[in-house]
Amino acid sequence: MIGSSAAGPAAPAAAITVTQAAGRPAAPWRLLLRRPTFVVGGIILLFWIVCAVFGNQIAPHNPLAQSLLATNNGPSGAHWFGTDQLGRDVFSRVIAGARDILIIAAGATALGTVLGTALGLVMGYLGGIVDTLVGRVVEAVIALPVVIVAFLFIVAIGHSTGTLILVIGFVFTPLIARTVRSAVLVESQLDYLSSARLLGEKPVRIMVVEVLPNVLPAVLVESTVRLGYAIFAVATLSFLGFGVQPPTPDWGADIYANYGVLPAGYWWETLFPALAIASLIVGVNLVTDAIEQVLAS
Repeated sequence: MIGSSAAGPAAPAAAITVTQAAGRPAAPWRLLLRRPTFVVGGIILLFWIVCAVFGNQIAPHNPLAQSLLATNNGPSGAHWFGTDQLGRDVFSRVIAGARDILIIAAGATALGTVLGTALGLVMGYLGGIVDTLVGRVVEAVIALPVVIVAFLFIVAIGHSTGTLILVIGFVFTPLIARTVRSAVLVESQLDYLSSARLLGEKPVRIMVVEVLPNVLPAVLVESTVRLGYAIFAVATLSFLGFGVQPPTPDWGADIYANYGVLPAGYWWETLFPALAIASLIVGVNLVTDAIEQVLAS
């Protein structure tokens, strides 16, 4: 009797505790780590980030060193990815080439995200004539191809890493603003904004303190999507000769410099930089898909 009375109250309490623990939603980062797409994409991104930061230490050869006695050599133990027309080690140039493309793409995405989020908040919250006028400008910029707009700006301003970040970030601003505006319009129908207005809060405070935290998931997904587009835009501009300038290692520029020797059978000089671009974009897209799925659930 004594044993049963002591155990009686403890069992329901333990059951309640277990039930609450089972019903508690897992942290978002735990949900992400359970998704194979996020893990694979994260590994790919981490690999290229390490290459961008420690490329000079990782590369087995000087990516700028030329050897006219070792031009167009195929992949071998001495040169894993072969050599190019100037005898430079392709593997070392692929490793070192991650630096500029990641810096430019990440910088442009960050700039476009900040400007686009601010613009989208203003358009969606204020509405009316502000939304109409700014929206027309946004639609006009969106209608133009990203690479063409970037090309025109670079021709007018000149080549530099800062210019590429500014140009691509500017082009991405209206795209991100449109997404944020749509999310803000959904939030504007909810009661908490009406309560904030009745309390006399200023519009800037409402947008930053009340609305922004609730549209951050949309901003996060959009920014990761734009990162993939930024990588492709940087590589395209470099291929066209308006990105990172030779002899700096760059995937797009190396493809442009060596694709003319493809008919001669020197496939490795363009294949490996192209695979580097593809793998980085695939890694970003895998992470983006995983984040979007977790936020949707």
